[in-house]
Amino acid sequence: MVAAQEALAAGVGASMLRKGGNAVDAAVATCFALAVTLPQAGNLGGGGFLVLWLPQAEAKHPLVPAVSIGRGQAVALNFRETAPLAVRPELFLQADGSVDRAKATRSLLSTGVPGTVAGLTLAQARYGRLPLKDVMAPAIQLAERGFPVGVDLAASLASAAPLLKADPSSRRQFFKAGGVPYRPGEILRQGDLARSLRRIAGQGAPGFYAGPVARALEGLMVQRGGLIRSADLAAYRARWQAPLHGRFRGYPVVTMPPPSGGGITLLQLLNVLEPLKLDATGANSAATIHRLVEAMNLAYRDRNRLLGDPDHVAMPLEQLQSQAYATLQRSRLDLNRHRPAAQLEADPTALGGGSNTTHVSVADRQGGLVAVTTTLNGAYGNGISVPGAGFLLNNELDDFSLKPGSANGYGLVQGAVNAIAPGRRPLSSMTPTLVFRPSGEPLLATGSPGGSRIITTVLQVLLNRLVFGLNLASSVAAPRIHSQLWPDQISIEEGLSPDTRRLLEAMGHKLVTVPAMGSANSVEVLPAKGVPVGPGVVSRPTLSGGSLGVADPRRRDAAAVAEQP
Repeated sequence: MVAAQEALAAGVGASMLRKGGNAVDAAVATCFALAVTLPQAGNLGGGGFLVLWLPQAEAKHPLVPAVSIGRGQAVALNFRETAPLAVRPELFLQADGSVDRAKATRSLLSTGVPGTVAGLTLAQARYGRLPLKDVMAPAIQLAERGFPVGVDLAASLASAAPLLKADPSSRRQFFKAGGVPYRPGEILRQGDLARSLRRIAGQGAPGFYAGPVARALEGLMVQRGGLIRSADLAAYRARWQAPLHGRFRGYPVVTMPPPSGGGITLLQLLNVLEPLKLDATGANSAATIHRLVEAMNLAYRDRNRLLGDPDHVAMPLEQLQSQAYATLQRSRLDLNRHRPAAQLEADPTALGGGSNTTHVSVADRQGGLVAVTTTLNGAYGNGISVPGAGFLLNNELDDFSLKPGSANGYGLVQGAVNAIAPGRRPLSSMTPTLVFRPSGEPLLATGSPGGSRIITTVLQVLLNRLVFGLNLASSVAAPRIHSQLWPDQISIEEGLSPDTRRLLEAMGHKLVTVPAMGSANSVEVLPAKGVPVGPGVVSRPTLSGGSLGVADPRRRDAAAVAEQP
């Protein structure tokens, strides 16, 4: 079962399962297909995180740190972008000391060294069953022969036209002659991208980090003032890391460690919320939302102050995950009144120290699970494509704290621990997550795009499923809220009752209605009995009893595709 933000790519992943591939083969094939069919987020020129669980016979490897759960092992792969060697702390500051937002998001200077190709090919080589050329063949075909533009992509390209048309290569790749936008159903072909994919399929990661693709990327950087050079590309490595592992109401939860700020923040929130009896206050009630928001603000304060690249900074991860710290944080919650952000920032007891992303969840017949989130940061990254290579570049350096105390593109106000420096990986909110039954058997994989809202999206999917008793489809579809300390407000989707809004305002909250948040495409491994199939939900049998895939209805082109049609 494959759930992804775009239907053709999800179908590609399901075809790998039909050919005898496992969850890793399916996830990698889907991600390479998304580089073709979802250019606003799927990519070769960005980075991401992957968390997987496979049965012991497939997962065990002496060189990969792992967490044993049930009859298998979970591992995490970090292929986040890195800052080029030539980067300088003052690179994005103007004469008055403020951050130059255009330079930080829309120029080649904003590009981190891409990690996606290194990560996907490493995961597939280590844990996949099929040859890489077979896994990548559908993506190559989609780029070479073209595919019908979906409703979401047509609208997205039209919206991004000012950004993309400013770059000659992007204009040529994503618009028809004369800059005319594609309409739904028209065929988009990407020959340059197909050639790059062919090189990767034939050579693995060296097909991207050396040879013609690397020369084209470096040539663009030299010509237009970017920082990435061949030495940066040659030095890039994806890294295996031991995943973070916690428990919530008896369910093991496995998620991504830093430089994901998402995993540790998610586990903090689950620890704080676990004893609060949210099932008694009810899903999306004013009392429940108030508790969530107050806990979110405390957790985001820690995220922004304390987290960064583990290769460069020390972080109190054990303390942040501890039950003692959760008890302390819980004692700071006022269950009747909102505590303003300014008060939290001034609290001396604190520890010292999109749109733009896409998520894929996969379950295979052996119960193997993969959650993988990839990103360009902004939609279409910085809008610049590599001439002759056919892929967009990220603007990921904006995820660093370019000036401590100054908000980034997602409104996050971060500290010096996430400062930009050569070779560092910027802190991320991506939160690919796996959940297991108390017995250790696999239960579900989830994650989401959405920038700083990723963490709270994943949190609410898990609470809906594990606390409030909703099925997976309802857990994904339910209205979402978000708070991140600054700005001091609750972002809410449509769907909350007027009474709930009035009660929250009476507690001191400011409410701001926002467009749909996230795209939590998720899969669940079912017990032997299985469950009925409902609208927008796909269920198929596996050795574990069944699998369920849910595509988030917030994205029209998203889909869940089963192994068997």
